[in-house]
Amino acid sequence: MKYLRAIAFAALAGTTIVTATGCAVARDQQTVGAYVDDAAITTAVKAKLVEDKTVSAGAISVETLNGTVQLSGFAKTVAEKNKAESIARNTKHVREVRNSIVVRP
Repeated sequence: MKYLRAIAFAALAGTTIVTATGCAVARDQQTVGAYVDDAAITTAVKAKLVEDKTVSAGAISVETLNGTVQLSGFAKTVAEKNKAESIARNTKHVREVRNSIVVRP
């Protein structure tokens, strides 16, 4: 009886995780595998932005869909905006970068 309960709980937990994290998947925009890959790309880009001291990582938002990275937010200089784009482009598995960062002093 304990094992049946544990298996039922594990199945429910697994279903909940896939359902809760797969909102883009539910809209038929991408597969579960692609969603996981995009999440990994987003995490990698964010980590590289945090590591680079010339970029204000807290002011830049990163989203990924099917390997295309969308950068948005604010930069203090054009150089900072370009650096953020360069970091994203040089991240593994990134297919395209759309830079919507706005420069404001």
